[in-house]
Amino acid sequence: QLVESGGGLVQAGGSLRLSCAASGRSFSVYVMGWFRQAPGKEREFVASISWSGGGTYYADSVKGRFTISRDKAKNTGYLQMNSLKPEDTAVYYCAAGYGRWRSASANEYAYWGQGTQVLVSS
Repeated sequence: QLVESGGGLVQAGGSLRLSCAASGRSFSVYVMGWFRQAPGKEREFVASISWSGGGTYYADSVKGRFTISRDKAKNTGYLQMNSLKPEDTAVYYCAAGYGRWRSASANEYAYWGQGTQVLVSS
């Protein structure tokens, strides 16, 4: 089970840190990723991280502003979001799986959280 937290309302230019807590099994050997879905749009890839944490991959739209990380001891993943823009407004989902970490495809992931809302005001 994956549970996201840390979403909320923030002004443009602000920051939020999302967390993804895994329970029920160890996700330390899984690739972890973050996706988002804005109203009326399809779910899109945001960032992913390898099982070791040594490899990260970002969508061009968030590169340089967002940072994905994980704490294997805590079985938790994170998404630090800085310089937020109104277009970052979406429900953010974390995911885990055995797929390729350097991929933007949702098919790489078998487990999904319920999502946390991020709202960026202008």
